[in-house]
Parts: sequence; structure tokens; C-alpha cells
Amino acid sequence: MTTIRIRSLHKKIRKKTLLHDINYEFNSGKIYGLYGRNGSGKTMLLRAMAGLLMPSSGEIAIDEKILHKDISFPANSSVIIENTSLLHQYDAYTNLKILAKIRNIATDEDIKVNIRRVGLDPESKMKVGKFSLGMKQRLSVAQAIFEKPDILLLDEPTNAIDEEGVTLVYRILKEEKERGALILLTSHHKQDLEALADEYIKMDNGGIVLDSK
Repeated sequence: MTTIRIRSLHKKIRKKTLLHDINYEFNSGKIYGLYGRNGSGKTMLLRAMAGLLMPSSGEIAIDEKILHKDISFPANSSVIIENTSLLHQYDAYTNLKILAKIRNIATDEDIKVNIRRVGLDPESKMKVGKFSLGMKQRLSVAQAIFEKPDILLLDEPTNAIDEEGVTLVYRILKEEKERGALILLTSHHKQDLEALADEYIKMDNGGIVLDSK
């Protein structure tokens, strides 16, 4: 079981407070919906949890290992934050094949299965640079899930995807939850998460202002 505990987390850059007194516990086998307006702190919190943002004070512990002290990044995690790095000169399969060489845990079949899961064709030779925004986002989701991560941190994972694609992505995330993954995803609006999240967390001005368990 994976647990992420955030204790008294603050982040300030110059005189601007980005995160303020964040305290929360996340556990595997659940989907957490983080919502709030632009600039509320959603993406900054995901970046902090991914190890991409150094706290000014407080701590984030993944299974009691403290980020930036015991570990640099959460083990066995996947992140979609803002613009995922896709290699536009290659097709979908080659993109994931190149990425798979880093950890050597995903098979060719894992790659193909997960490309199909998001509604794309692993045999297609179309370069990612010619993909629509929705197709790129689907591939980003495949990239996030194909190595069966314990932690999924997803910033607006259905952005630019059509209604059919949103339904597909939501079904995939429910399947990943059943597999035991800890999933945190963001949206501007709570209603976008109502069919999916087990817990809702509202953010404003860099802090948690409401949670519903």
C-alpha cells in the first residue's frame, strides 16, 4: 500500500506564496479530485508531490520516505503536468518504446495494449507531430499508465479530448484504481470529477479550503 503524507507544506517564490499550509494524506486504491480556479495552486501541488518543486518549509513523505531528503522523486510514479514531453518525430509506439528503455519493465505487448486502451492504433506510423491535441493527450495518458505505476499525478488529463475520449479515460482511471494505484487528478470544476473521484479537494490561493471524503 502506498501512502503520501503532506505536512505543513509551504512554497514561496520571492514574495509570492504558491502553496500555504497544505496538510493531507493520500492512499492507494483511491482517486482524488483536486479542483479550483486558475492559479489556485493545483498544478503547484502536483509538481511538489512529483518532486519537481522544492518546498520552502514542511515535507512530503511517500511511504515515510521524505522527498528531497530520503528520495528525489516518488518511486514508480507517472506524471502528466502541463505539456508532456512527446517526441513529435516518432509514432506512438516508438515514443513509448524509447521511454520503456529507461526502466526496462514494460514489454512490447504492454506498450501495444496501453496504446489500444486509449483508443489509438499501435501499428500506425503516423508521426505524433501530426496528431490532433486530443490524440496527443490520449498518448500522454498511455505514457502515464503503461508501466503500471503505483502513483499517478495527472494535471487536466482529459484536456482537449472529446466526450467519447473522456469516458474512455475515466474508465481507464477506474481500472488503474482497482489495480491499486493512488491517483490524483486536477480540474477547474468539481462537476468534472463527480463520476470519478472518491475524495474532492478544493484549492484557492495556494491552500486547501475544502475537502469532501
